[in-house]
Parts: sequence; C-alpha cells; structure tokens
Amino acid sequence: MSILQAIFLGIVQGVTEFLPVSSSGHLVILQNIFGMETDGGMLFDVMLHVGTLVAVCAVYRKDLWKMIREAILICADIAANVKIFFKNRRDQEALRYRRIIHNNYRKFVLLIIVSTIPTGIIGYVGRDLVEIAGKTLLVPGVCLLLTGILLIVAQLSEDGHKIPRDVSYVNAFFIGIAQGLSTLPGLSRSGTTITACLLSGFERKFALKYSFIMSIPAILGAAVLELKDIGNETISAGMVGNCIVGAIVAGAVGFVCMKTMLVVVRKKSFKGFATYCIAVGIVAIVMHFVL
Repeated sequence: MSILQAIFLGIVQGVTEFLPVSSSGHLVILQNIFGMETDGGMLFDVMLHVGTLVAVCAVYRKDLWKMIREAILICADIAANVKIFFKNRRDQEALRYRRIIHNNYRKFVLLIIVSTIPTGIIGYVGRDLVEIAGKTLLVPGVCLLLTGILLIVAQLSEDGHKIPRDVSYVNAFFIGIAQGLSTLPGLSRSGTTITACLLSGFERKFALKYSFIMSIPAILGAAVLELKDIGNETISAGMVGNCIVGAIVAGAVGFVCMKTMLVVVRKKSFKGFATYCIAVGIVAIVMHFVL
C-alpha cells in the first residue's frame, strides 16, 4: 500500500464514517472494483478506527468529560448503597439510599450502556456473516439502497423533543439493535442510528449527539476484535507510517464531517445523501452481475 492509498482510504473513512453513506460499504466497493488490498490490513483498519474515535472525542469532549465524571459518581453511589444495605440489615436501621440516576448525564451514561449491549451481541455473533458479505458487491449495494430508504424516512419523520430524561431504556435498546445491524457493509451506522433516534422522538441535536457518542464503544469493540489478528500479519516500518497517516487523515476529515452533520440534522437535509446512497447502491448491484 502506498502513502497515497493510505491518504485516500483515510479520506474515504473520515467522510463516510460520519456522513450517512456507509464507510464499510464504500471500502468494500472500492476493494472489489479496483482490487485495492492493504498489506497489514487489520492494523490499518484499527488505525482508521482510532482516527475516527479521536475525532468523536474531540467534538464531544465536554459531554464525554461530564459523562465520565458521572459514571465514576454512579459507581461511588452504588458502593455507598451497598454499604447502607448491609448497615441497615446489621443494625436494624432505615437509612435512606442514595438516588443513582438523578440528572441528564447519569441517564445518558446508562442509556449508552443499554444501547451497547445489543450492538455488542449482534456484532460478535454476526462477525463471520459481515466478513462474507464484504466479499461481494451485492450485499453492500442492497444495504446502500436500504440506507437511502432510511434517510428518506428520517427526512419525513416528525420533530421530536426527547432529551435524556425523556428517553426510555426500550428506546435505547432499539437504537442499539439498529447500530448492531449497521455492521453490514453498506448500511450506514450514522444514518441508521440517527433515523432510529428520530423515530424514537429524540430532539434533533440530541439524536446526532447520541448517535456519535454511542459509536465510541462500538468502534472500540471493533478495534479490539481486529487486534487479535494483527499478530498474524507482517508489519513493516513503511506500513506503520502509512497507518499513522491514514489515521490522522481519517480523524481530521471525520472532525469536519461531524461538524457538517450538525447542519444537516438541524435542517433535516437528508435528501441528497439518500439519492447518493440509492445511486451508488444501484451501481454496486449492477457491477456485481457485470464483473
């Protein structure tokens, strides 16, 4: 893999990871049509994930810091409640327990955890199916068509007003399932989860924030699953350099694209992306039968 390929794939990853057009679908299509193979591919994929992960953390650093702080305080309150429980049992007292979820950020933390559970299960169980799907143009093509339809649904959905305190854990589980299914190449993670959030009645800005922050454990999980195969690859110094360049490019481009999505979601301008996904999906399906 050349440095230009690393830059190109980094741009593709950064653009398609956060814009609702499916990063995995585009990478599979490019690899199938142009035969683009990457020596040390697993390491390169992991580094691209790291780049996009850094971009998410940069955009939502204030929210993430508050969530981390509240997560620590939740653990402290749970530990205190356990202590109170045993003290009440031992001394026959009736000390009041601490309330665990009492603000939006604590609820946000718990919602992300609930969403991550079905995502992790589906991602782990379906990993072999995803690998098989990546060897053909048909699956990414069909999934891109589905992404286009989902974006049209998002365009037509009514405006919601839910923020963390209004969101149910059933909503969070449903959105986690949507994210898990989006591991299929061509089914946009951001497009699928944002649509699921809007259909669940989320306020637009919060729908985008929820979609991107819930991607953090998903990206980390995908990277960890790929790490076990890196030891089987021959990694050269040049490949390491290409990986670093790809990660930096993916992160920088991803940062810009997330800022762009803030405008897209606020104005609910999904038509262009829907048209693009449907067009690329049709091309991929046609190429599947032609090649």
